[in-house]
Amino acid sequence: MASVLLASTALAGAPALAQTAPSAPPVKAAPLSALVAPVNIPYEKFTLPNGLTVITHTDRKAPIVAVSVWYDVGSKHEPTGKTGFAHLFEHLMFNGSENAPGDFFDPLRSIGATDLNGTTSYDRTNYFETVPKPALDRALFLESDRMGYLLGAVTQGVLDEQRGVVQNEKRQGDNQPYGLVRYKMTEGIFPQGHPYRHSVIGSMADLDAASLEDVKSWFRGHYGPNNAVLVLAGDIDAKEARPLVEKYFGAIPKGPESVLPTITVPTLAAPVREEMKDRVAATMIMKVWPVPGLNDPDSPALDVAMSAFGGLASSRLDNELVKREKLAVQVSAGVQSLSQAGMLIVRAVVRPGVDAKQVEARLDQMIADYLRTGPTADEVARVATTNVSQTIGGLESVGGFGGKAVALAQGELYSNDPGFYKKELNELATMTPARAKAAAQKWMSRPAYTLVVVPGAREGYEEAKAAPKVADTSAPTPATAEGPAKGTRGSMPGVADIGGALQFPKVTRSRLSNGMELVYAQRTAVPITQVSMAFDAGIAADVTGKLGTAGMTLATLDEGTTTRNSIALAEAKERLGMSVGGGNSADQTTFGFDVPSANLTSATMLFADILKNPAFDPAEIERVRGQTLAQIGQQRTSPQGLADMTLPPLLYGADSPYAKLAAGVGDPAAVASLKREDLLAWRAAWLRPDKAKVFVVSDRPLAEVQAALNAGLGDWRATGTAGTKTFPAQRAAISPKIVLVDRPDSPQSLIVAAEMTPLNARTDTLAATTANTVLGSGFLSRINMDLREAKHWSYGARGGYQLMQNAVPYVINAPVQADKTGPAIASLREQISGFLGQNGVTPVEFRRSIDGETRQLAGTYETSGAVLGAMRSNDFLGRPDNYQATLPQKYRALTPQALDAAARASIDPNRFVYVVVGNAATVRPQLDALGLPVEVVQPAAATSATGGSK
Repeated sequence: MASVLLASTALAGAPALAQTAPSAPPVKAAPLSALVAPVNIPYEKFTLPNGLTVITHTDRKAPIVAVSVWYDVGSKHEPTGKTGFAHLFEHLMFNGSENAPGDFFDPLRSIGATDLNGTTSYDRTNYFETVPKPALDRALFLESDRMGYLLGAVTQGVLDEQRGVVQNEKRQGDNQPYGLVRYKMTEGIFPQGHPYRHSVIGSMADLDAASLEDVKSWFRGHYGPNNAVLVLAGDIDAKEARPLVEKYFGAIPKGPESVLPTITVPTLAAPVREEMKDRVAATMIMKVWPVPGLNDPDSPALDVAMSAFGGLASSRLDNELVKREKLAVQVSAGVQSLSQAGMLIVRAVVRPGVDAKQVEARLDQMIADYLRTGPTADEVARVATTNVSQTIGGLESVGGFGGKAVALAQGELYSNDPGFYKKELNELATMTPARAKAAAQKWMSRPAYTLVVVPGAREGYEEAKAAPKVADTSAPTPATAEGPAKGTRGSMPGVADIGGALQFPKVTRSRLSNGMELVYAQRTAVPITQVSMAFDAGIAADVTGKLGTAGMTLATLDEGTTTRNSIALAEAKERLGMSVGGGNSADQTTFGFDVPSANLTSATMLFADILKNPAFDPAEIERVRGQTLAQIGQQRTSPQGLADMTLPPLLYGADSPYAKLAAGVGDPAAVASLKREDLLAWRAAWLRPDKAKVFVVSDRPLAEVQAALNAGLGDWRATGTAGTKTFPAQRAAISPKIVLVDRPDSPQSLIVAAEMTPLNARTDTLAATTANTVLGSGFLSRINMDLREAKHWSYGARGGYQLMQNAVPYVINAPVQADKTGPAIASLREQISGFLGQNGVTPVEFRRSIDGETRQLAGTYETSGAVLGAMRSNDFLGRPDNYQATLPQKYRALTPQALDAAARASIDPNRFVYVVVGNAATVRPQLDALGLPVEVVQPAAATSATGGSK
């Protein structure tokens, strides 16, 4: 919510202007009914005698099964003084159980689990993983053990560890620009004692006060099988599932029934307006109304009304405040639907230099106007098509954060109907403007809570107190009074070898009639086509002295053609359910689209119009310029943005094209002075067919895809001189040091450590990257386990190789609590030196990594998007198109000695340069004790990484 996503994706074009050009003919779109009809998730449902609800869905496209367990417990169930308990227990339930001691990520990693995580919301807690089918027994054993046999493994030490991790998760979120808005929002609309008033993560004070008996009592009251829904989706059916579920879950006794708290939708007695200061680049105005929950008849109508008002790219707010009047750089409107209530949120980020009071008054006027008129029939239809298209794409995955298991589970838990998603789609398809208008009038005409966030120093922050150390005298106890004693379930189930189970599709290469290479693969699970065009350009091709040209060109490309202005173009995409996007990496510029395949022909013609005939309307350039400048300002208030600005010249040297990465979105002075001709020149040099390849994954056959692309792009020809990139022959020498970027009011410090390696991305890097699964990548890496689990100074830390065309740096990213910044760097250095010295890959780590990497392949490439990414990556790195199919054999050929040798040949523990973003007053004394030179810079000077105190 807090991030300001300002730059849309675009390219550049012909001199004619969209505003004065003739109108393009309407796009031909398939009827909405044709898009809705294929959306179906057949399921079977049964209930065990202990109350566990089980839902199965069969999808045989890959030998994987999604396991998703949803508990009817969230922050709304927490009493006063116990805020954050549901989320804290989500963490505790990953720390081992009575018959599966140790971290749950360990056995799940070794079986090749993907889409693995747990989340907590106001309404529920869920745990999910997608596993190879032969590993299903182990996954069910683990899930049942933490449901029924957990508390004997919950000790004071485990509680203290996860309390610290959660408090750092809270600090990490709070440390972002606008990071404290989430607390103000719910406190502003829900009264004292309302179950939705307090945040899911809870207060530092309540987390500090949580005792061992408190958390055990919390578990006993909420996590029984009768308060849970288990969904198994994938290569399984109910006949196979029932005996397995009975075997692993059947003996767990019922617990107390979860009781829904009494929740009413409050109405504010009068409008409330608050103002708060934060270290942000732009003022944000937010208006919030309490509204009914997702089962209320008004809920779908409110969703549609708000999408038309501020959700679509062509929404009322976007068209007026951003595009026509240029008062705001970003706007949005939407409903955060909860089970028993919701929050309707309208937001505008004020364009720098514009009076915020003027924007607020205009926003109020637009709300009043919208309540009088409501959405049009065309707006309602575009909302429905856009939402249905997104739903179709999301249901390709069987599990994860948004796949089919999620749709079934949330329907059952919230609405007592696993097929509730169908009702939602039907509501969309039959929505009328009158219903949407009536719902908006009913709820938005009530008093609103208004929060205005203005730039300034934060006014205090609630920090954690040092939790008193409690002697860990807890004896192992069963999860319930009747439950089995610890360790009575036998050993964990084994997993059969599944090395040959990857079903990576055949990749076919051909050419369009203009000679552009087409790289294609077919996936038929969902009727969606994904197209990605990769240009040999990227940030390295940005214009020296005019950094931001590449980004501005791309951001303006999608803002109108010679026959469609930006609003007409956005509306055309919405009628097709088409999303267009792209971006600049270090070496490439990508631009592409996703669309329901029923609209492939029309979408391809629209995409070709954008590529071949962009207008670069001067009015749109000015609007995008303002948004880009605001985004630059936002980057300079973000910890990660400041680190990204500081590191590149230190790592690559000022003469490398990769040093341009420090500009991020762009140099503000350059962006402010860019002319239309600059964008046209960059587009002509870099965004051209002789620098592009087209990658497609579709359910439609190659002949149909190729014909559609040829119809739109077959006559697109390159003209003029192509751009070139030149890299220095010698890499810059790196001097180990610490650069501290002073960011006051930071409860955390962000540590970024990096060095250049001798690796070449287009050679075999598998041994080095596999070795890094032990050191830096993944939850179980030594870096993360040390800073997060052992020391609980961080919510998560990682390190990895960045495979670039002309450089392969190794980069570590570690946000840590501010008072542990120096010790955390010392610990990182100790971990890296140990790994590269006498403490290399252990047999246990080796086996876990090789088994995990091999077994997870089927889950990793389950979706079309993952296949598309692999196709592009293979091409960029010079790998064969069947590279993924060869990976099982390659992994099995590795040895611990090969991993150690690869890591030691590529990483030198004494060559790291460190960038730290944090409060210098707190952090500087800690850094001085590390024995490295320390430079302090202010955010405005961060791009040079020089100067400051010594």
